[in-house]
Amino acid sequence: MQGDTVVWMIFLLLCMVSVIEVYSASSNMSYDSGHYWDPVMRHGSFVLVGIILAWLIHLIPCVWFKLLNVLILLVSFAMLIVVLFAGKINGGARWLDVGIFSFQPSELAKISLVGVSAFLLSSMRTEKGASNLSFKIVLGLTFLVVGLIATENLSTAGIIFIVLLGIMFISQVSAKWLAWIVGGMIAAAALGVFVAHSIPESTLDNWSVQEHGILHRVPTWVHRITDRHITPENPDDYDIYDNIQVTHAKIAIATCNIVGKGPGNSVERDYLPQAFSDFIYAIIIEEGGILSGAFVMFLYLLLMWRAMKIAKRCKALFPAYLVMGLALMMVVQAMINMAVAVGAFPVTGQPLPLISKGGTATFVNCAYIGMILSVSRSAKRVDEPSNKQKIIATSTT
Repeated sequence: MQGDTVVWMIFLLLCMVSVIEVYSASSNMSYDSGHYWDPVMRHGSFVLVGIILAWLIHLIPCVWFKLLNVLILLVSFAMLIVVLFAGKINGGARWLDVGIFSFQPSELAKISLVGVSAFLLSSMRTEKGASNLSFKIVLGLTFLVVGLIATENLSTAGIIFIVLLGIMFISQVSAKWLAWIVGGMIAAAALGVFVAHSIPESTLDNWSVQEHGILHRVPTWVHRITDRHITPENPDDYDIYDNIQVTHAKIAIATCNIVGKGPGNSVERDYLPQAFSDFIYAIIIEEGGILSGAFVMFLYLLLMWRAMKIAKRCKALFPAYLVMGLALMMVVQAMINMAVAVGAFPVTGQPLPLISKGGTATFVNCAYIGMILSVSRSAKRVDEPSNKQKIIATSTT
């Protein structure tokens, strides 16, 4: 295992946490299937393949990622168009079923867009920073990807836009352009909140029965933004089935204490529909306590810090932008997932990277780590002179 040792440790620790918590949180799946070991064995095999994938990718010279990401982005464009018509999951077209397996094209679009943006912003530059042409191309590609994803997965589209904005800032895009983008985002968010509070409930009910089209997801967005669930004054009158995911996530966190109930002793996993995915962080806190939740958050923040250290060692701009973009994509998604689990952010449906149960997301997140390690491997080789160079330098002095 070459590359940054700390990143390897973070990666393997998160994989260990994933297997343990998915094993605990998948009780409903075990009950439904009648096979106790099936969910964790399936997830464990995905994690194992993901680790092997990360190891293989970290051996690839990072300069190869320039062409690879361009090809993957072109393929993901076509897949995103197909999935709008042929994809389906829980009322939203997100997954593409090819018979043997199904996957999310948005995950491929995320990783490839980061790579292509890092390539364009690093290669097309002026003395002051990234050129206006590279900025416009990246912004156009971002709007195209976000537009294809937003109608069915608004939260993923938002994360992509935020991360790409971060890459633009790191690559020294004109402050004027960044100010316009941020201002536009704030104005759009304010307008969205205003419209969400203005739409009558009867109109939302009519839209919610539509199986296809853009409007069928609007009621879900509005309810998450406005949070129209009324909390009664008397706790006995509270309907826990009104907003079941948020309610049981809060119960899990409220009953955890400092050290938690212990691995495998979660109670709320039997009531949380997405205990092994979107709300697995609540189960981590319930079983491991506040200390366990803080430790998992620390691992993601440590990953971001190591990515910054790796980027500083890079002699070229492309690998520096690439490693920062990949780390931002994982950490921003992780922070949003954890904020949702503790009730500090509206429900988004975003899994916890490298921990939540999944197929495509697991492999793509492992690919993120492999690419980060590839960059750290080449940066370390450039940064640290070989033994022969050390001997020559010592004899010269």
